[in-house]
Amino acid sequence: METPILIAVAVSCLVAALVWARSARRLQRVAARVERESGRDADAAVVTRSTFRKDVHSTVLYAALAAACAIGAFAGHWAIVLPAFIVVPVVLSIVFGKDFVREARVSEGRLELERRAEEVLSQTDLAPRRWAERLAPEALPDITGFEVGRVYQAGTGMMAGDFYDVFRLSPNRMAAVIGDVTGHGIEPSITAFQAKYLLRVFLRQFRDPAQALEELNTQMSALERGEEFISLCIIVFDTEAGTLRYASAGHPAAWLWHERDVRPLRSTGPLLMLDPKANYHSREIALDLGDLVLLYTDGLSEARDGDHLFGEERIANAIRRDPGADPSVLAKALLEAARDFASQPLSDDVAILALRRS
Repeated sequence: METPILIAVAVSCLVAALVWARSARRLQRVAARVERESGRDADAAVVTRSTFRKDVHSTVLYAALAAACAIGAFAGHWAIVLPAFIVVPVVLSIVFGKDFVREARVSEGRLELERRAEEVLSQTDLAPRRWAERLAPEALPDITGFEVGRVYQAGTGMMAGDFYDVFRLSPNRMAAVIGDVTGHGIEPSITAFQAKYLLRVFLRQFRDPAQALEELNTQMSALERGEEFISLCIIVFDTEAGTLRYASAGHPAAWLWHERDVRPLRSTGPLLMLDPKANYHSREIALDLGDLVLLYTDGLSEARDGDHLFGEERIANAIRRDPGADPSVLAKALLEAARDFASQPLSDDVAILALRRS
């Protein structure tokens, strides 16, 4: 009864030895290539060589077991022969033991480095999103008497230059701001951050948005940021007077739904940081219940289908088709319309801000 069992075990061990031998042969070639490319002392070479030796060890162990079982099956002395064969892989374990431990430490070190690298990459990916949240926040404050909708889509750059803001100036006055800094990357993003929060200060200091623009232009121009420019539109709503007062520094036309028609609120001065002594002026318009204002950055109007732009008129028509739409729905619908129109994914940042007096 013992002979058939020993033969079966011998065959199984032989098959296992062949499997480990094939793996060892492949790893030997890989180890040789890694040593040629990276050097014998490189971590990758050490780890690959360690894996090769362990496969050799497994091959020898299973081969020894196969030989011992085969001899025992036919010679009848397997209980004596088996320990003699097992000595071979045991000796190999002792000889290579120190190397195995050292190489295991190398593997542990590599895993720790990879874990830290993943953490760094995760933070690198997270930083632009957190920065964009400061410039174009998903959550806007609830302003009594107004419905507010927003949407923001980052372009292909790592950092955003588009920003918007909505905040109360007094119990009866509220400001809405949207802007865009030329270029992509960390520098325009920093400029956008500075402009956004300086403007909060200046709009509380000056009642007229044009004065706030002039002061902002003076301060930002002093930074001497080279080729950076800012387009910006400010709208100040006065619910007690029933008016809005706006000023725009070279920004794409905002649209106002008023008295059953859409009218553009066009630029009232040049881009910021273009001329430190530039003059800006503001305009005042009546604001009734149900009136809606739509602001956006040029990533929306300049969405392209070949040589054709999405353009201002399509934006105005979207308001005309459904002037009573919820501001959030309108903003999202405009972004979807621009995506459908464009022949390629939108590469520029897109920010849209819609406000209705309710």
